[in-house]
Amino acid sequence: MTNWLDQINWNDDGLVPAIAQDCESGDTLMLAWMNREALSETAATRRAVYWSRSRRELWRKGEQSGHHQLVEQLRLDCDADVVLLKVRQQGGIACHTGRRSCFFRVYNDGEWQAVEPVLKDPADIYQK
Repeated sequence: MTNWLDQINWNDDGLVPAIAQDCESGDTLMLAWMNREALSETAATRRAVYWSRSRRELWRKGEQSGHHQLVEQLRLDCDADVVLLKVRQQGGIACHTGRRSCFFRVYNDGEWQAVEPVLKDPADIYQK
């Protein structure tokens, strides 16, 4: 029997894009990357774990901010090269900018306009 992780078309860096979607509203919250370890831990714990390409380490969503993502369902697209996480976003904030979604800008007349408010100042979220 083939391991379920072997059925994923990982990119050359051993990563797959992962989209987090609110399981109730259907809103797209964010896009991040996962490696095998991140996806395996996510499936086992039902909490979103990603791979930070900049830090080159696992990123357990909410570890610093408290804005965890509880995973209700994992899905794989038709080409097996994108994972969709249907999540319950804790604290209502998915974006490091303090907004509900990372997709807070809309293209309009040649420019990107922010259409979602900052719910909490990032300085208050990520106090060191």
